[in-house]
Amino acid sequence: MIKSLLSSFLLCVGFVAWSQSNEEAVIRQIFDHALRKGKSYEMLYDLSVNVGPRLSGSPGAAAAVEWSRQVMTDFGFDTVWLQPLMVPHWVRGQKETGRINSKRSGTVDINVCALGGSIGTGPNGIAANVVEVKSFDELKILGTKGVQGKIVFFNRPLDPTKINTFAAYGGAVDQRASGASEAAKYGAVAALVRSMGSNLEDYPHTGSMRYAPNVVKIPALAISTKHAEQLSRLLKEEPDLQIYLENHSVTLEDVPSYNVIGEIRGSQFPEEIIVVGGHLDSWDLAQGAHDDGAGCVQSIEVVRLFKQMGYRPKRTIRAVMFMNEENGLRGGLKYAEQAALKKEKHIAAIESDRGGFVPRGFTVPTDEKAKARVRSWKPLLEPYGLSDFSTEGGGADIGPLANQGVPLLGFLPDSQRYFNYHHTPEDTIDKVDKRELELGSASMAALVYLIDQYGLK
Repeated sequence: MIKSLLSSFLLCVGFVAWSQSNEEAVIRQIFDHALRKGKSYEMLYDLSVNVGPRLSGSPGAAAAVEWSRQVMTDFGFDTVWLQPLMVPHWVRGQKETGRINSKRSGTVDINVCALGGSIGTGPNGIAANVVEVKSFDELKILGTKGVQGKIVFFNRPLDPTKINTFAAYGGAVDQRASGASEAAKYGAVAALVRSMGSNLEDYPHTGSMRYAPNVVKIPALAISTKHAEQLSRLLKEEPDLQIYLENHSVTLEDVPSYNVIGEIRGSQFPEEIIVVGGHLDSWDLAQGAHDDGAGCVQSIEVVRLFKQMGYRPKRTIRAVMFMNEENGLRGGLKYAEQAALKKEKHIAAIESDRGGFVPRGFTVPTDEKAKARVRSWKPLLEPYGLSDFSTEGGGADIGPLANQGVPLLGFLPDSQRYFNYHHTPEDTIDKVDKRELELGSASMAALVYLIDQYGLK
């Protein structure tokens, strides 16, 4: 009897502690738990090393689905389920080959990789003269006369003067996305695109490209930034040099896959949903630790931290592992489609897809009331380094929810190193700092806590 009364007393004490805690104290507890008892890095190691690359349609992606389902089940989430969808199945094939054939310098090997979605060159490869451009306008000026039968080399670098490296990326990525079709309009036989990297590197960056309808498809490959500089220099000395490219990529039939979803139900407003998520798929060249293993484990950790702390949210907190962000966005589209069909009420969606670096803040909703509310929490979050609330928007996977009026936010870590690893063989677990990753998980959980307490509108 005494033991029973003591247990009841302790439960009441715990409840009183939660009900009387002010925001500062709760947020402090969130960070303390994440930094002392966090599971973010442990999860990320398992996903990155033991599961590995997870390109949509691959065995690795299928293994990642099962990994996510099992992890959230083992952590005791109230509900865990799979949301079926069909995804593209592009296969890189054997390692690509790139060579400069110069009369002055001889044969020079260059590091290249196929862009995601590219067709292959065929087993005999492609050898042709090269024309360098830095914009689609330059390409248009050259026209068919200057381009036909040649390989177009797109060599516009990321703007190093932009402090926000995502803005620099946005200013150059059109070459990768559309360069092949733009070059094909004028008779090019292949496109070679400077990697979307911030520094001079030996390794190339892959990434998605798309073919325009009713335009001949030509192979599209990325060249490392260091070799892009070398090629540009050699072209100035020898305009008629040739390049040999060979890749064996192929696109197969779409295959089944899943979004993986886990949640804890709200105690007062269970029909109101706060989503946190990242994309489970990664490119095939590396472990996808920063892109976007970090975002996945941080989203799972948000829910796990609440359970560990004994915090019962007012609203339903849902972690979503989206599939196929990298080369199709099928997961984000399917999630929004199903949310609309089920008439679900999402009051906020937060995405982490900018790496697991040190937290700086959050991107904020475009809705003025929601934006003002998030920014009003800045004094609570600044002690943890979260001071940047200047940018609007969310992320790719949660983007389709905007049509349903859902306020979108994004986790905003420091961006200076992200494009050293983005879409490259270097995106591995050793590039992720454990403490920075855990701080990011806590940051997201703190924001979710505030939204859960007060809403956004």
